[in-house]
Amino acid sequence: MAADFPYLYPYSRADARRLRQTQMHEDSFRVNVDCARAIEQAVRDHFNAADESLTEGCAQSVLEQFGFKRVNFVLANSLQEFRESACKYLVSDETYQWGRKTFVPPDGKYNRYYAVDTAAALLESFIGQARDAYQALGLFGLEHCAGNPLEQDYKGKVLVMRPDTLRESCWDPRNMLWLAEGGFGCSPHARGQAVYATCLGDGEKTRWNRSDFAGVLDEQYLPDWAREKLEELRTPQQEQDTGPAMGGMTME
Repeated sequence: MAADFPYLYPYSRADARRLRQTQMHEDSFRVNVDCARAIEQAVRDHFNAADESLTEGCAQSVLEQFGFKRVNFVLANSLQEFRESACKYLVSDETYQWGRKTFVPPDGKYNRYYAVDTAAALLESFIGQARDAYQALGLFGLEHCAGNPLEQDYKGKVLVMRPDTLRESCWDPRNMLWLAEGGFGCSPHARGQAVYATCLGDGEKTRWNRSDFAGVLDEQYLPDWAREKLEELRTPQQEQDTGPAMGGMTME
């Protein structure tokens, strides 16, 4: 998905007032409502009465219009609202668990406006299609990390960028693996958050915050293209550490 989508405001209206960002909340809220209504229309358009299921492409049509971040946000909100209803048992615990991964702030009546109004089985079917579409992107995530990110020193490690840190137009596995090279944020207990890192996909060097990363990549998931770039980046440092060589001997 190569498009950039309207900004998804992550806070409640009360927070927006406090931060003087009411218009940002309003703009994002309107798109949330449009997204919920688009999901409802897609469900109607792709409903197969013969077996009461959704045909292929139902979720994809909405994802192309609104993007994964917004669609997941609206779906998570819909699950949150559904869980408060008398029919909450019609949705599986596994689906509710998926919805909890996306934080939706309590926002009073505003939450209800962008809750998808459809049957539980159809809502789950739509969510299943959206999840399958996300998996097909092959992105890295927390499940590909090793160790406890709250206790790890990041310096010299290959880090996994959080998908939410990147614009969706940049969602590509090659944009998600970074070699941490320095900055106070490499230390888990430092007050500073800066992490200076190099992208293993294109060699870009930039500053990020520690919170922009999900954690340290488990080596078993390191792809060949990233391994090659990692060796290329580490070789000059190794030569610098060992010093100049003469006649096969290391000068000291």
